Amino acid sequence: MIETERNKRKTDRAWNTLYQRLDKEGLLSGRPASPFRSLAWKGGLAAAAVALLCLLVSVVYLNRSGQDADPNLLTRQNSETATTLVTTLEDGSVVYLAGNTSLKFPEHFSPDRREVSLQGNALFDVAGNRARPFVIETEDTRIEVLGTAFNVKSTGSSPFELSVQRGEVRVTLKKNGQDIHVKAGETVTLLSRRLQLSTTPDPALFDRYTERIRFKDEKLGNILRVINLQNPDIRLEATPELWNRTLTVTFSNDTPEAMAELICLALDLKKTRQDNTILLSKQ
Repeated sequence: MIETERNKRKTDRAWNTLYQRLDKEGLLSGRPASPFRSLAWKGGLAAAAVALLCLLVSVVYLNRSGQDADPNLLTRQNSETATTLVTTLEDGSVVYLAGNTSLKFPEHFSPDRREVSLQGNALFDVAGNRARPFVIETEDTRIEVLGTAFNVKSTGSSPFELSVQRGEVRVTLKKNGQDIHVKAGETVTLLSRRLQLSTTPDPALFDRYTERIRFKDEKLGNILRVINLQNPDIRLEATPELWNRTLTVTFSNDTPEAMAELICLALDLKKTRQDNTILLSKQ
């Protein structure tokens, strides 16, 4: 009997402490005359406590999410479908993002690895560096390359597919650890939860990424580098003081000469051609 009374007093004190905290936070609109003898009140108070606990858990989760997010992680997203958005990464690798595609990457790669994540379809032209493998994370696979060009299709509406234009790529299936090496002229597809290798059915698929390309706030030096990659016969160059000038521009199956003309009009420059080189400089 004495123990029961002690337990009752402890319970009443606990409820009273909880009530005071809730009342202090302004979570209670009023207090009944006998809160500790009313089972209905205790039930309501318990519900309020659970609600407060859920709120605290949500806040902690949001705060942790904010802390875990890398402030240096950048995102490039192409919301258009008519053009390919081209971006050059810190290491010189070039990524051609198809419509409705997003790429996340760090502002600065780590000394031993270059890691990005992809959602959608893209063409990668990776700068070679055997000491720093280039790793692409998709929903189902992990792709590791040293230096090559390849096309990746990774959308929820169609199976994962990767085709290599040159070089060699290793693809690992996350669910079961299956990995496969894909060489130039080969395509790997995720079918029935397995990676399957075949000959690339349409080599022209790589060219579709460069038919209509768009640059957004891209440095002129990077734009000229991409143009030269696609047109090796005629080289576009600029004087050093122009390399960091930024430009937003779209090219649609234009010749190197036409692209040079558009750049000159946009940045008020002049062009001079000597043999197979077009030099851009200030007026």
